[in-house]
Amino acid sequence: MNLPLVRAIILLPVLALVLGGCATRSGATGGGSILGKSGSTPASGPYLSALEGGIIARSGLQLSPSDSKRALEAEYRALEEAATGQSIAWEGSSAKGNVVAAAPYQVGTQNCRQYRHTVQLSGKESMARGTACRNADGTWSPLT
Repeated sequence: MNLPLVRAIILLPVLALVLGGCATRSGATGGGSILGKSGSTPASGPYLSALEGGIIARSGLQLSPSDSKRALEAEYRALEEAATGQSIAWEGSSAKGNVVAAAPYQVGTQNCRQYRHTVQLSGKESMARGTACRNADGTWSPLT
């Protein structure tokens, strides 16, 4: 008997069960709305602070404070409520962008998601990638 095949057959249902429990909240919005133009702020205070400026802050892009906040709100919203692959768009005074989160997965007891953030600033497009994990209090912490 092929031992690796047997292990795969046994582990596949376990993996499906674990990943099935990692889904984020349903009812995601944002497919048609642009954050900053028509939407309300998804989070503030500790929720945004916990992201430590988001992956865009670590990319070196110089956004205005208001554009930075919109970008960070989009990152939080993508991590917290967006369906896998759903783009969360935002638009500010001098920049715009979108955030797309991958499928959630579990590390220990935390749900984590990889995501990418694309920003258009001064006619140039930049993309950054990162991973964040959700804490028990609902905040997301970036992995460094």
